[in-house]
Amino acid sequence: MTDTTARSVRANINLTLDGRYNGPGGPHDLGAIVPYAATEVARGHLTRLWEGATTAVLGRVNAEGFLGYWPSVAADESADPRDRGYAKWLVDVDKVVLSTTLTESPWERTHIVNAPAADVIADLKSTGTGDILVNSSVSVISALLAEDLIDSLHLMICPEITGGGQRLFHDGLPGSTWMLRQQEAGESGEIALIYDRTR
Repeated sequence: MTDTTARSVRANINLTLDGRYNGPGGPHDLGAIVPYAATEVARGHLTRLWEGATTAVLGRVNAEGFLGYWPSVAADESADPRDRGYAKWLVDVDKVVLSTTLTESPWERTHIVNAPAADVIADLKSTGTGDILVNSSVSVISALLAEDLIDSLHLMICPEITGGGQRLFHDGLPGSTWMLRQQEAGESGEIALIYDRTR
């Protein structure tokens, strides 16, 4: 029998100081996030994010958005090596996209699954090796936080307050304790954090 605890589940997201992953203009309002995405700290954070991960889990919106951007970075020899490393990993890695509407895979090496996030993660933990990265997909991260199924949180905190927009951490989540494993601050005030769940 496979040890279902052997695979660690990590999740990443960029947040503003007021805990939002977009601004008051809606899902595409990333004005408080984008300026900090290409800093030295952000790129180092990105590299740590995928090392050791063998499966990427995405929601449909992120999968389609990533498809429009990262493959071109993977093919761009002039791209920053850290960006290109992540891009090539994302293109080549096994991907699971959670969706109730997709019928065809938008990527190679991608499986479309219409099932609760907790069930998908349980299946992945029982059948594979290497860490599982839930990649900036808020709906999936929120569902896994609600079930206490995330082992580490990789957060980029951007030094802006939007005053509106959607939050990752909402009322009703179960209480939990986390230990800070790594922190790094950038010249613009952005902070990369890794928190491990203590159980």
